[in-house]
Amino acid sequence: MKLDHLDKQLLGLLQDDCKKTTKAYATELGLSTTAVYERIKRLERDGVIKKYVALLDKQLVAMDFTVLCHVKLSRHIKEYVLQFEREVLQLEEVSECFHVSGDYDYILKVHVSNMAAYREFMVTKLTALNNIGSTQSSFVISEVKASTAISLG
Repeated sequence: MKLDHLDKQLLGLLQDDCKKTTKAYATELGLSTTAVYERIKRLERDGVIKKYVALLDKQLVAMDFTVLCHVKLSRHIKEYVLQFEREVLQLEEVSECFHVSGDYDYILKVHVSNMAAYREFMVTKLTALNNIGSTQSSFVISEVKASTAISLG
C-alpha cells in the first residue's frame, strides 16, 4: 500500500495519542474533519492500523520485572517450531516473541512482578513446554527507550 505524506503524518499523530478527536487531527493536518475521518477508516480497512490499545505503566500495575528470555529448541523441525509457537501464544506473561537467527531460536519478552514470579513462570510454564533444549535469561536493569511507534520518515 502506498502511503502519502498526509497518511504518514496522521499515523504519527495517532501513534502519539489516538484519543484525540478527528477534529483535532484535522486542525493539525490542515484538512477537513471528513477527510481525516475517511483517511482513518481507509487505514483501518486496509490493515495499516491493526488496533488501538492502552499502554500501561508497568510499575503502577506491579509488572515491572522485565526479562528477555532466549529459547533454543531441542530440534529444528517444522513440527517442533509450530508446536512451540502455538504454546507460547498461550503464556500471558509473554508480551512479545521473536523467531530469530543466531545461537537461540526465539527471544521472549516477559513481564512479571518479581524474581520469584519469574522463577514460577520458568518452572511451571516455560520449561514445561515440549521441545525446549535450553534457555538463557537477561534481566532488564532499566528501560532506556520504550516506544510502540513506527517511524515512517
